[in-house]
Order: sequence, then structure tokens, then C-alpha cells
Amino acid sequence: MRRKLVAGNWKMNGNLAMLAELDVIAAAAAAHPGVDVAVAVPATLIAAAASRVPTLAIGAEDVHEAESGAYTGCVSAAMVREAGARFTIVGHSERREYQNETSQDAWAKAAAARRQGLSVILCCGETGAERDAGRAERVVQAQIEKSLPEGASGDWLTIAYEPRWAIGTGRTPTLEDIAAIHAIARAKIRQLIGAAADDVRILYGGSVTGDNARAIMGVADVDGALVGGASLTAAKFVPIIEGAV
Repeated sequence: MRRKLVAGNWKMNGNLAMLAELDVIAAAAAAHPGVDVAVAVPATLIAAAASRVPTLAIGAEDVHEAESGAYTGCVSAAMVREAGARFTIVGHSERREYQNETSQDAWAKAAAARRQGLSVILCCGETGAERDAGRAERVVQAQIEKSLPEGASGDWLTIAYEPRWAIGTGRTPTLEDIAAIHAIARAKIRQLIGAAADDVRILYGGSVTGDNARAIMGVADVDGALVGGASLTAAKFVPIIEGAV
């Protein structure tokens, strides 16, 4: 059985004062030992967060694919690991949209993170226009095929399906739509790495709340949630953790 994982993504939000929210989140994680809980925070907060809540998996929101070099403003996998990160997100839809990142970029970043011993949450998902054109399944399959790093296995890699039109909008696909995409994602991973695909968790991300978390995570092949805005406060994030139980 794959353990449920509820992962938060603070995006470009947060300051040192907000780390008090992690105290409550960590307590909720301890109260539900059957669920894995993780939070990706801005690079400026990784060290302080990892030090404050050592029982909680703290991660980075992104890493550069190079180990070092003339990449002003970027951070490497080694840098975030040294700061205390245990994992990183790569290929997030917002980076694909606003930073023009490709699946090849996500592949390189996942490989760089793996070389540094970090776990990886690799994101995929279609735009609203792609879904309306009936291309959602093909887009997700292609992104997985182009992004999946060598040596992919469930002990360090998680896939997150996040329909880009649902992120931060309050809109979510139907449970049937979520089930369909997760099934084709599982099939594509199995095609690429064989039986090891059965150990790779696939999260759903896109306007997950305490009200819909239990239903979404009850869908076949949904192994947890990647949560954006609702992870910024314990009041909104903890009910999602409870929905994974």
C-alpha cells in the first residue's frame, strides 16, 4: 500500500513570523502517523523551518539543474539540501507558464536533485485550453515521458497531477476526471519503468480544501495532495491532512 502524502507549497509567500504555522502542522502530522506530511517553503525560509520543526519534511519549491555556476538568483540542489531541505518540487505549472520551463528542464532538475539525495515531486498537468481541446490525457502522458528521470522509483520520486486551470481558482475537475488522468498517468509510468511504477505516488493538486480532500484522496490512484494556498495556515491545511486518514 502506498502511504498518503499531503504536501504544501507556500509559493512566494511567507516570512519568519509565519513559521509558527508549522508548529501546528507538525503536531497534526504527529497525530496522524499514517500520513506523510511535507511543506515546501521559499528558499529564504528553508533553514529556519527545518531547524524549527525537525520532525516535518521541509522542502524547496525549485532547484537549478546545474550544481554551480553563473546563474544569478538561482539556487542549486546542494544549496537547499545544505539548508535542510529533504525534497524539492520541479516542473510546477507556474514555472512552466511564467518562467517558460519545459519538461526537459524538469527532467534535468529532477536528476540534479536526485544526485544530491533529495526526494522529488515532479509536476504535470494541462492548461484549460488543452483540456477543452480534448488533449488533457495526451499532454500529461507527454510531460511524464519527457520529465521522468532515469532511475525513477517510489522511494524518492512522487508525481503530482495539477490541472493548471484549477490552481488557485476554486475550480476542480470532477472525481471521474481526476480518476481518468491518474489512471493514464499510472499506466504511462508503468510503461516507462515497469512494475516499479506501482510504488510511485501520484498526488492531485488544484484547489484542494478541507471540504473536498477526503473525496479526492478516496479516488483510485490518488495517493495524496499537493496543496498551494491552503497550506499557508494550519487552520486550512490540517483538515486536508485529516482528509487523508
